[in-house]
Amino acid sequence: MTKQSTSQQPDDESTDPETRSRRYNWSRMDLDELVDVYWQDIAPKRYRDGFDEDRDVPTYNWLTEHGYSGIAYALREHHDLTPKQFFVNVVGLEDEDSDEWEWKVDHEATVNALDAYLTSIETRGGRAESTVETHRTRLAKWVRTYRELHGTDALLEPLSELDQQPQEIERCLAVLDVFDEVLSTDRSKLEYLHVARAWYAFVKRRKYAKYNPLSEAGEEFGWEANEPDPQALSASQVRRIYSEVDSPEAELLVVALASWGLRPSEVAALHVDQVVLDAEDPHLSFDDGERKNGPGEVTLLYGVDVVADRIDALSDRETWNGYLFPSRSSSTGHVSVSTVRRRFKQLADRAEVVVDGDTPTPKMGRRFWYSAYQEAVGEVLEGLEGVAEDQGSSSTEVVLRNYLSREQERRARRRRMYEKLEEAFEQ
Repeated sequence: MTKQSTSQQPDDESTDPETRSRRYNWSRMDLDELVDVYWQDIAPKRYRDGFDEDRDVPTYNWLTEHGYSGIAYALREHHDLTPKQFFVNVVGLEDEDSDEWEWKVDHEATVNALDAYLTSIETRGGRAESTVETHRTRLAKWVRTYRELHGTDALLEPLSELDQQPQEIERCLAVLDVFDEVLSTDRSKLEYLHVARAWYAFVKRRKYAKYNPLSEAGEEFGWEANEPDPQALSASQVRRIYSEVDSPEAELLVVALASWGLRPSEVAALHVDQVVLDAEDPHLSFDDGERKNGPGEVTLLYGVDVVADRIDALSDRETWNGYLFPSRSSSTGHVSVSTVRRRFKQLADRAEVVVDGDTPTPKMGRRFWYSAYQEAVGEVLEGLEGVAEDQGSSSTEVVLRNYLSREQERRARRRRMYEKLEEAFEQ
């Protein structure tokens, strides 16, 4: 989350001392950063005020009273969204009265192609609902900006004839020129380009278009997405957070994030059917394609006793639905991702753990796992340097492939990783 010392919005004042001490540069934040502001700063205040922060959409008056009126300006001017659309469609809060999305586009074929693309990335691409909604809002801004510049929202029509390609490329570059002027960061500009280019590629694959006018558009601009390295908790910080657990549920939450490397959404929806407590190879099992960027099985090197005890305790409940973090009030039967975030942050607050001036998020626990795993692999390779020298090889990777069997390599890697986890979790 990006925070600045001064705010660009003159009306962003509050009688709340905590909010008054923070100033947000709303106009420089992309949608992901605005979502972080909600879960890290706004949601806890909503909870303290008696609202359900997973469901209740903040009103403009509430946002203004608590010093967040600047978010409405940023959403309107930079993301073409109302606060309600943002909280419902992007953050994922529930609103029974919310209307169905309207593209406000007159060209029916273009609307159908936009809807078909979103359906495809959700059903075939396995994208999360929040990701689909982000694509939807960026495509809507693309279409409306195109219409304002060129007087039409029939985006498919010029794509049917190759002789129109040079002119259409220029029209699309003109849209990007507008984004270059109104969006504050290169990363935001590249995100809009990526989504629009992906849609054009989709309609070309589906034979609604003969070319993609944005296929080489990235070469026209000097946009760079220089991102800081993702922050990870250290072993000592994990240990301090773990020392604050006050229930079996809290203990399992920290173990699942930092010792198994699960995503917050995977922790929230963890089910007993996924847990395989085989003595030789305890692991979690995920359905094919369920994890976009991870294996279908997650080895449980640490915390087997924690999850086993949790299952035993829940099994005694007559109405248990099988989720390891069950919820009676949720329609899904398990706690929400925001509940995982809130509980982890509460533990981190009690442990007085701070990363870059902020309370760490659950993702930082997952990043600890990745950081520890990379270190473990590196240490295994370092241990083979002597063998490589004796073999006359300049590469420990070659020795790893030729000197150790796959099973020996696996045992060595797991042994090192267990030592890393033991360092973090042993009190």
